[in-house]
Amino acid sequence: MLRLMREKAGNWLIKILLGAIVIVFVFWGVGSIRNQDGGKVALVNGEPITVEEYRKAYNDLMEQLRQSFGKNLNDEMLKMLNVRKQALDRVIDKRLLLSEASKLNFRVSEKELAGTIKKIGAFQRAGVFNNRLYQAVLNQNRLSPEQFEVLQSELILVEKLRLFITSSTKVSDKEAREWYNWSNTSINIDFVLFEPGRYKNINPSPGEITAYYDTHKSAYKTEPLVKVRYLHFKPETYTARVTVAEEEIRDYYEANPEKFNTPKTVEARHILIKVAQDAGPEAVERARIKSLAIHKMAKEGKDFGELAKQFSEGPSKDKGGYLGTFKRETMVTPFADKAFSMKAGEVSEPVRSPFGWHIIKVENVNKAIARSFEESTAEIREKMTNGHARNLAYDEAEAIYDVSFEGDDLVKAAKSRNLKILTTDFFSRKGPDKGITNRTKFASAAISLPVMEISDIEDLGDGYYILQVIEKIPEKIPELNTVEKRVRADLVKDKQEEKAKKDADEFLSALKSGESMSKATEKFSVTPAVSGFFKRNDSIPNIGPEREIVQTAFKLSNEKRSPDSAIKGEKGYYVIRLKERQTPDPKGFGKEQAKIRASLLQQKKSRAFEEYLAQIKKRSEISIEEGFLN
Repeated sequence: MLRLMREKAGNWLIKILLGAIVIVFVFWGVGSIRNQDGGKVALVNGEPITVEEYRKAYNDLMEQLRQSFGKNLNDEMLKMLNVRKQALDRVIDKRLLLSEASKLNFRVSEKELAGTIKKIGAFQRAGVFNNRLYQAVLNQNRLSPEQFEVLQSELILVEKLRLFITSSTKVSDKEAREWYNWSNTSINIDFVLFEPGRYKNINPSPGEITAYYDTHKSAYKTEPLVKVRYLHFKPETYTARVTVAEEEIRDYYEANPEKFNTPKTVEARHILIKVAQDAGPEAVERARIKSLAIHKMAKEGKDFGELAKQFSEGPSKDKGGYLGTFKRETMVTPFADKAFSMKAGEVSEPVRSPFGWHIIKVENVNKAIARSFEESTAEIREKMTNGHARNLAYDEAEAIYDVSFEGDDLVKAAKSRNLKILTTDFFSRKGPDKGITNRTKFASAAISLPVMEISDIEDLGDGYYILQVIEKIPEKIPELNTVEKRVRADLVKDKQEEKAKKDADEFLSALKSGESMSKATEKFSVTPAVSGFFKRNDSIPNIGPEREIVQTAFKLSNEKRSPDSAIKGEKGYYVIRLKERQTPDPKGFGKEQAKIRASLLQQKKSRAFEEYLAQIKKRSEISIEEGFLN
């Protein structure tokens, strides 16, 4: 089996680039990959973690983050997630776990490995493993069958170890019930909000403004400014050099059938008569009879949209039951089976689903369309040409980068290849005013560079860049007279905050001393309110998503109905008092028991495995190359 999978793989050049981006190590700075001694980034029990292993883990993690966050992924988020450390931790964890699996004599046979690979959906056509598809998908992901089989074997070994460690984990009925009670208990609170904006007549003196400025000078620093020269390697510049072979296009077409097949869709309306899933036979029958009556009216020619507005109990009621155009998998099975068997203009008899009885009217049927290889060739060729061009752009950037270390090297290297070197005006962290598409990322790469130092290759979306800072104007603290309006506004805001907090604390003290809510609210000219019931993971009705208020509120009891201090929220300072606590209906536990146990079991297994890994780390010798994570 494995021999067949590998057949002809050695003749492949890895050409399919679609979506593959050369990942630049955005935080490497001076200590970049070319400076790593001996090509290692860490030692685990005396064995090196190579730069190549780290690079692979980093690229994999970046790809996962791109898929999760899309265009929202930015430098600030990457720093917050500490991607470099996460990637290195992954490699170290994997090394330790594989070592433990080996000590426990876990093995993966060729038969077991082949069986696992055959079950992977990405390598199947009509549910059957397809060897040509297997090779094409691996090539598209820059993997040989041998490399993939090693990775898959490692995954199987780690999973065997995980099962070995967690197989004895259990969740008792008591644990499940305690979790049900804890997560479904709800409370209701009285609250009063002291908003800073209600305090209007605040007029700080010149002396107060000066004192405030002297204490907060650093908050008014000007931003550092930099001037940069740079090279921009645009992929479109290299498209004329690219030739895409017919074989590559066909392999891409066969490896990505979903990109060229448009599934059948249906445009429809429906009328829903709700029935609870656990409803008795009588309730089900009553709803069915009502549905049949509505169906009869629809068949007699009554306007279906108007009937939906009058009778439907679903969320699309106000739109005349209109559901839009949908794929089969987006609807529950009984509904989808019926809708996709109908013709345009037909009205179905009532159909039962977990939500109740549906009467469906199909307005339009869009047939499935499968584009042929010939029809798709031009699109694929364009995609692959762009991918190859992007790769050529990176190759040229890398060639310049490899010979440009300092000073005038960048200018010389650019001239030697007839490349135009560009220069910006001075700019702040917002980036240059013109010429750059991704201004923020460009600025982020430039600001941290010392004067005359050359950046790593930066991928800014519209191609690759190499930057060199040629001048810097450092940040400075301005004179008070140039920022006095800002200082005064900040001081007024702080004083408003102080007054709001002071009044909130005094209001809380009055309540604790026995003063009634009505008297206290009259005294402070505030309006009391009631939140309504909410659970631990809910947004608070009439307040909003305030986690600190939720956490504080659930610590209150009949013995201690108010917290020790007012709580700072998004809109101001809140004084809260427990009004009611409501425990969940015990009968509801039966319905949720299986789901709760499954969720708790997964959590316990994850914790058990994490603790096991932590113990392995504790007894292992792990050292990271000095400065690598800085």
